[in-house]
Amino acid sequence: PFDQESYDTWVTLGIPEERIHKLPKEDNWWGPAGATGPCGPDSEMFYDTGIDACGSDCRPGCSCGKYFEIWNDVFMQYDKQADGSYKPMAKPCVDTGMGVERTITMLLGEKNVYETDLFADIIKTIENISGRKYQENEDTVQSFRVIADHVKTATMILGDENSIKPSNLGQGYILRRLIRRAVRHGLKLGIETDFLGRIADSVIGIYKGVFDELKDRRDVIISELALEEAQFRKTLEHGHKEFDKLLPNLQRNPKKIIPGRVAFRLYDTYGFPVELTEELAAENGMTVDRSGFDEAFKKHQETSKKGADKTFKGGLADDSVMSTRYHTATHLLHEALRLILGDHVAQKGSNITAERLRFDFVHPQPMTAEEKEAVEKLVNEKIAANLPVSLKTMTLQEARDMNARALFEGKYDEQVKVYSIGDFSTEVCGGPHVEAIGELGKFKIAREQSSSRGVRRIRAVLTGGD
Repeated sequence: PFDQESYDTWVTLGIPEERIHKLPKEDNWWGPAGATGPCGPDSEMFYDTGIDACGSDCRPGCSCGKYFEIWNDVFMQYDKQADGSYKPMAKPCVDTGMGVERTITMLLGEKNVYETDLFADIIKTIENISGRKYQENEDTVQSFRVIADHVKTATMILGDENSIKPSNLGQGYILRRLIRRAVRHGLKLGIETDFLGRIADSVIGIYKGVFDELKDRRDVIISELALEEAQFRKTLEHGHKEFDKLLPNLQRNPKKIIPGRVAFRLYDTYGFPVELTEELAAENGMTVDRSGFDEAFKKHQETSKKGADKTFKGGLADDSVMSTRYHTATHLLHEALRLILGDHVAQKGSNITAERLRFDFVHPQPMTAEEKEAVEKLVNEKIAANLPVSLKTMTLQEARDMNARALFEGKYDEQVKVYSIGDFSTEVCGGPHVEAIGELGKFKIAREQSSSRGVRRIRAVLTGGD
């Protein structure tokens, strides 16, 4: 519904009606964050820079740069329901905030925030690392800004005492996407080595004396950025190579559309996010058939579910204590493989007895000794931390909203079980699991070999558990 109340209030406060713009929902509505939840209309305040309008339809929110948003009020007054209806909230509230950096930009008379002292050192650091100039061309300007903004934001998040970490869950997933987009634009600038830590050091230096917690938590910030950057570089390397191989044939399509099944294969085999495929497509004057991708994804879910019904019933040989431990260990192993090898890793099957676990997963090549050692080390670190295991029952949609990994999505019951191991792993799973990871003992990969084309198999054992 149109926010007539806010419109009338602005008029009452003396704002000329010609300066109040009634914009559509896409511009003046926030939320919900997921499929359901709190949401409402918003009022945005803009500063007119005085530059010429780009056309007769130029208005606040236009991308030409004439209008610069500096403040936003979100009136949280509705609760969107699963059926699409909006229910008034029992306790409505206002979420308001000023764009401090944007306001500084206007006060200093600069064109944008990247021209202010708040970003000058960061931009200079990127120039030194890349050997490129910020204003070289439109593409370098965009990449410099993405890197500067995203790494600064990630540094601030990781610098918080109660910070989240990159993950596939909720806020952690947002952080992960920020970091990965920065890495992607670094590659576009020709940066072939890890660089996020150097950018983070520039951010820490700029805010010295203001946010000293950044300096105190520098080691945490740098290590988290390094781990995420290394992992994503592997994913990008595999995906980019395959995309480049496919590109000549794809460009022969007169419609310049990449079929959804091709985008899904990049995602399913190499863990290459469809958003990145869309970026690469745009750079080559093409688009991605997103509806086709969604259809291929759904079909894959249904196929996987049919196989999973059989796999799950036979995967756990018995319900002994050791089998339960091994079942829990597969969750740790799965997440560790994704972190070390890349997001293309996906479970293809498992078999668990009281003596060992067998885990099949998507990966195009044999693991190196260093990769196996890194996986073992990561799993054992989580075991040593004795992370708690928690269980929640929820709808599949709620599980999706929290980015729980659903290995075999498809025909689930209305309510599903979601197991979380600390903040390291969250999966839709039938169980059973141990209550605390410390029970598992020491994890050791006994063998890693080929299972079938594009699928690897790990056999692993646990020793010394309580």
